[in-house]
Amino acid sequence: MNIFLNKKILIYGLGKTGRSALEFLKKKAEIFVYDDHLSKFKNLGIKNTISYKNLIKLNFDQIILSPGIDINKCKLSKFLKKNHNKIYSDLDVFYSFYKNNCITITGTNGKSTTCQLMYEVLLNQKHDVRLVGNIGNPILSVKNFKKKTIFIVEASSYQLEYSQLFKSKYAVILNLSPDHIERHKTLDKYVNAKFKLLKSQLKGYLAFVKKNDFLIKKKLTFNRFNSKIFRVDTNEANSFLKNIDNDYFLSETNKENLSFILEISKKLKLKNDLLKKTVQKFKGLEFRQQIIHKKKYLTIINDSKSTSFSSSIEILKIHPNIHWLIGGVHKKGDKFDLPKKNFQNIKAFIYGKNKKFFNEALKKKITYENFDSLKDALKKIFININKQKFTNQTILFSPCAASFDDFKNFEDRGLYFNKLIKKQLNEV
Repeated sequence: MNIFLNKKILIYGLGKTGRSALEFLKKKAEIFVYDDHLSKFKNLGIKNTISYKNLIKLNFDQIILSPGIDINKCKLSKFLKKNHNKIYSDLDVFYSFYKNNCITITGTNGKSTTCQLMYEVLLNQKHDVRLVGNIGNPILSVKNFKKKTIFIVEASSYQLEYSQLFKSKYAVILNLSPDHIERHKTLDKYVNAKFKLLKSQLKGYLAFVKKNDFLIKKKLTFNRFNSKIFRVDTNEANSFLKNIDNDYFLSETNKENLSFILEISKKLKLKNDLLKKTVQKFKGLEFRQQIIHKKKYLTIINDSKSTSFSSSIEILKIHPNIHWLIGGVHKKGDKFDLPKKNFQNIKAFIYGKNKKFFNEALKKKITYENFDSLKDALKKIFININKQKFTNQTILFSPCAASFDDFKNFEDRGLYFNKLIKKQLNEV
């Protein structure tokens, strides 16, 4: 029996996920909708909204919580803690109605890229496939699919944290490093949220995890799981790439993502020739180690998605004479393990309001200059490059920080960088 049918349900949060849950459940249950900022959504014509005053008087069967809501900091904090056992995610709602095969991918870095590549691989092998989750399309918004449809799900720790029912036939944990501690409070809680994906799996299900990841190894050592676990060697991609000419896979990070795809593809018995064609053509996602210019002696990479040093380290290793643009709202406790002897070809151009943190992090490791803005830093880089016209140079925009000091999000930041680059190249 479906636990959501004909029940009294509160949907908390009116972002993409909340609105998709409302649309999906509105004819299946008695729905009430709440958001901390309801006035923002007046023009959307959303019905069934309820005031805070009336909400706390009611007794709900379930609460569907949008992943962006932190129960420790929201307006309904006390209410949610009191009703913690009633909280579910949109993934739970989906699973309660459908039992489609899902390949669910989580981890600290590389989720979106791996999801996109897995999607393209399956699509090019004529599978009926949908790309959903944290990558931008709520799973409950998908329509017109069949029993055989495969769902590629990007799952954040925020989604998994509140999940109670969702089970994925194929589960992937790419890597783990300290992240979102401001939300989860401790590293253990963050890791536990990620491992919910494996904990929920049934016998006969498959899990893929990075072989040599300290946090993953620790968790596997002290816990038992029902699924069959494959420890993925991230060097797996090297032999596969011998006959592939695609600069995107020069970085160890992208090779690591590909290694998981190769392992999953074996279990799904996909055709190797078609797999090679997909990898050869794969260009990655916007603002994720994206090569936006490669001509003569200059390569320009837009990696605006980078919000921590761990997401930037690998790409710093592979390109010559790097002019590294860095700045934004740094993550508390982020450590820049950047041995000077290994990175003598890098100069950092630090911009923005948090220069002091980056100065301290890079001190005695590499040379750096400070600038008030990204625009000013980029101007100086092009002056330097023009002095070395016939030497291979790389401009790397990999900020190692969140974007909300000056931008709406990393996409907004990435678009701004592209605009600056276009202007600079036109002036050269």
